[in-house]
Amino acid sequence: MKKNLLISALALTALATAVTLAMPHAHAATVARWIAIAALVAWGLARRSLTTWIFVAMVVGAEIGYDAPAVAINLRVLSLIFLRLIKTIIAPLLFSTLVAGIAGHADLKKVGRMGIKAIVYFEIVTTFALIIGLAAINISKAGVGVVLPPAAAAEPIATQKITASGTLLHAFPENIAKSIAEGEILQIVVFSILFGIALAMLSEERRRPLMNVIDSLVEVMFKFTNIVMMLAPIGAGAAIAYTVATTGFGVLGNLAKLLATLYVALVVFIGLVLLPIALMARVPLKKFISAVAEPFTIAFATANSEAALPRAMEKMEAFGVPRQVVAFVMPTGYSFNLDGSTLYLSMAAIFVAQCGGRHLSLGEQVTLMLTLMLTSKGVAGVSRAALIILLGTASAFGLPPEPIFLLLGIDQLMDMARTSVNVLGNCLATVVVAKWEGDFGTEAPSPAVLEAAQQ
Repeated sequence: MKKNLLISALALTALATAVTLAMPHAHAATVARWIAIAALVAWGLARRSLTTWIFVAMVVGAEIGYDAPAVAINLRVLSLIFLRLIKTIIAPLLFSTLVAGIAGHADLKKVGRMGIKAIVYFEIVTTFALIIGLAAINISKAGVGVVLPPAAAAEPIATQKITASGTLLHAFPENIAKSIAEGEILQIVVFSILFGIALAMLSEERRRPLMNVIDSLVEVMFKFTNIVMMLAPIGAGAAIAYTVATTGFGVLGNLAKLLATLYVALVVFIGLVLLPIALMARVPLKKFISAVAEPFTIAFATANSEAALPRAMEKMEAFGVPRQVVAFVMPTGYSFNLDGSTLYLSMAAIFVAQCGGRHLSLGEQVTLMLTLMLTSKGVAGVSRAALIILLGTASAFGLPPEPIFLLLGIDQLMDMARTSVNVLGNCLATVVVAKWEGDFGTEAPSPAVLEAAQQ
């Protein structure tokens, strides 16, 4: 079957080549790109995996965004539909998996121990992310020499001063329905943990009927995820097409320098922090990379951590992490372990200072880093959330707000990179905590999870 598909695709490639070459007014570069894309589609037809098709769709979307921006902008609705469907999964999936993980084992001491270990791990890793971000922007000096636009041209964005007490209070829901409607992941996690603890305190006779319902809900949500993920290539391709159409491939001057600095810093973070952690924890790297490839790609294409969460949870459970560890560590990490976002925030804050001609001393930068360690915990896993946190931090340090508006033009391109690293870091965190607990590979994943992970 694969051989026939490959032959058909190659025939289509040859036909596309002949047609485009026969067009006398076709631009040579455009013709070459579309021939390459036709060959890529042929490769995708031969592979027939979801990850491959997401990658192919991203390339096709980028080309459509470049060649037909008017069409690409209208395609955005497809990516928004995909993200809406993903968001319908988040709350019931988090609730069911967390409650099943806590009440299913009824070992509250273990949950508390695992929570402490996870928080310690999160704080250490995010601190390294902040340090690397600060070092990268101080080396590149991407903001030096920027000419600020008139302040009157900047559109005001509503912000509120972020405090330790406010962040702590925000973690606790006052209305769980409101938390679900507004996508407050941390509030949903807190509610689910308390619900799971209360359920675990009941007798086996009282607990079992509800546990059966919750276990069934977990399986249903994994099946639901499989259905939605069939639309992932369409959603990812449309998102990339819109990004390219609105921002273009090239960003000049200081913004291009900042963009390059971020990507290099994230690669350094992966190589100097995440890779050594994986090696010290003796994580089987080849299998781990294979497991995280799909959620990483989804996060990069959509610039939305929530879009990759269901698939990441499935992949980590199939990889060998017990469900109770995945259910606790993964969603908690979405509020406390956003490695890519915290690295970006430290870079962006110094970039704003450099644009405004404000020199921050080492002491001020350390204070800024400590502040971001707090404020970054409230960053939601959706596009543009980091800009709101950045505005609040800039205001607290007396930095000009105008440079932040310059970031809006390339925020999507930066968001794609930092979001994918967020997902990668949280996937690794689940494996490390499972290893730390001695639970890795001790629990066989359910048939539904294995079926989903093999798609």
